[in-house]
Amino acid sequence: MLVVRDLCAGPKRTTELLEDLHPISSRTLMGRLREMEQDQLIVRNNYGGLPRRVEYEMTERGRRLIPLLDALMKAGQALDCNECEDRKESAGYYCDFCPQSGRDTSFIEAPPPMLERAPQPEPTHRPKDDSIVLL
Repeated sequence: MLVVRDLCAGPKRTTELLEDLHPISSRTLMGRLREMEQDQLIVRNNYGGLPRRVEYEMTERGRRLIPLLDALMKAGQALDCNECEDRKESAGYYCDFCPQSGRDTSFIEAPPPMLERAPQPEPTHRPKDDSIVLL
């Protein structure tokens, strides 16, 4: 999901992804990118030249994951799970969607109010679904 987050803004070079996803190793990142390419979530554009220039970008199929990413972000905001000052101290910066970052966050919708729900029955186990892609 972090690769999806970084590529949804536009194509990125491998070095940019490594920098954004620090402390991920290049070996781990390249493995994830290969898997995502095989699953047709991203496309690898090799522009050649010296030094070699390769960019990755989301495919239409990969863009279908963006609403899931938005839902995770909204859930995190609703749960107030980010400690902005702790992140600033440990990572050196605020996240992209933090109101303290100075960035425009007006596009983020407020979460709907929580409604009281009746207790739900214990969920049954789903059969294994091999079509789910884990990133």
